[in-house]
Amino acid sequence: MSVAVRFENIRKDFGAVRVLHGVSFELELGRVYGLLGENGAGKSTLMKILAGYESITEGELMIDGESRHFTGSRQAEACGIVLIHQEFNLAEHLTIAQNIFLGHEKRKGWLLDDAAMRSEAAVCLAQVGLDLSSDTKVSALIVAEKQLVEIAKALSRKARLLIMDEPSATLTSSETQRLFALMAQLKQQGVTIIYISHKLDEIESHTDEVIIMRDGRFITREPTASLDRHQMANLMVGRDVSDMFPPKLMPAADAPVLLKVEHLAVPGWIPDLGFEVRAGEILGFAGLVGAGRTEAMEALIGLRPRSGGRIAIGDMQLDLRSPRQAMQHGLTYLSEDRKGKGLHVDLGLRENLTLMTLERYSHPLLDLQAEKQALARAIQDFNIRTGNPQANEQMKARMLSGGNQQKLALAKYLHADPRVVILDEPTRGVDVGAKRDIYFLIQRLAAEGRAVIVISSELIELIGLCHRVAVMRAGVLQTTLASDQLTEEELISHATGTR
Repeated sequence: MSVAVRFENIRKDFGAVRVLHGVSFELELGRVYGLLGENGAGKSTLMKILAGYESITEGELMIDGESRHFTGSRQAEACGIVLIHQEFNLAEHLTIAQNIFLGHEKRKGWLLDDAAMRSEAAVCLAQVGLDLSSDTKVSALIVAEKQLVEIAKALSRKARLLIMDEPSATLTSSETQRLFALMAQLKQQGVTIIYISHKLDEIESHTDEVIIMRDGRFITREPTASLDRHQMANLMVGRDVSDMFPPKLMPAADAPVLLKVEHLAVPGWIPDLGFEVRAGEILGFAGLVGAGRTEAMEALIGLRPRSGGRIAIGDMQLDLRSPRQAMQHGLTYLSEDRKGKGLHVDLGLRENLTLMTLERYSHPLLDLQAEKQALARAIQDFNIRTGNPQANEQMKARMLSGGNQQKLALAKYLHADPRVVILDEPTRGVDVGAKRDIYFLIQRLAAEGRAVIVISSELIELIGLCHRVAVMRAGVLQTTLASDQLTEEELISHATGTR
């Protein structure tokens, strides 16, 4: 089945908030489109309409010349349209094969045909390069593996129009290259691909045309070859984007050590890790997926067990056994999983912001007015775009775009006024404008005298932000590079063990 798509004057409202304002453009067959826009531009909402997850408030969605109003994703999939979500849509307690065929189970008579589903799932896993048994529970997978399962699930649907929302955000370089090879193969088979990404180098190299949205409106559709990355970024934000990173303000030579870690051991991950961070310093952690960076930080704050190690915050030796205990001593950690561990997406903005510091607002009854004032300050300080200030009290966190969810999560974890801040992939899935905001925020935290740790898979991010970068491989700290030593070549060579 061939798919041709036209959006005609599409409008979408969430309560009092209009997120799409009369969007109109069309997609031709067998092309790879890069869909660009800041967080909040309406990209994901428009694609959810196309894939049957959201309804249209006004306008027409034309598929193969026929008007369609999908009431669910099954109807869209029947037309050959499949969306790979930015946030995982997997059942953790089920196997990979069960997830791939969830809602599309194969049967032999009245019984499920488990053998056929396992066999077909194995073929899909091979296509995406995931060397795991289809009987593996999803709960046992790391983030990058879950992303590949999502892609395999979409392939099992035999899509003719495939929507990929930030598919490479959690993948390694080799996994990403396999994804691009798969995209080229699908294009040759006549599949139309819509590729949403904030990584402009990927858009530049692997798409035929670029569609740009801003503030819920269609801006332009251009051949990719006619735009460079700087022009793409300018069109996304509606202004000239320059100076992505703030100037590095070096910490004082005699700045006190705010966090010192010695002989940290994490079963199955880290045999012996030590490092320290000073007030006013930004320390980066680089490494490939599986290097143990996240696991080390989770063990540090008591999110996972550790078998050894000494931790000092300032002059105080501590045995941290929970994130709340760590927070009480001035150490906070923002997970890379902003929806699973960072925010409660079905709670309101105010409830999310103050959840970790409720005792501040209880006298003993909850002071709602003080909470509202705190939210207003956070929205201003962190440049959180809600779309409609009058609706802030009614808005749930899930209604924010990805970049604004990340800003809300940062505001929440900084609301406790920590001395040491650990940020795990702070700009994953965030657009170029929001990235710049977060970079300047991180620099502000250091300038205020806090110690900041940044885990990132984006080497340019680490080079542009950090005073030093620790490089890990297979749970072992390989080296720590000073600011004047930071190059992509140096970081890659230490992370891969090719130096």
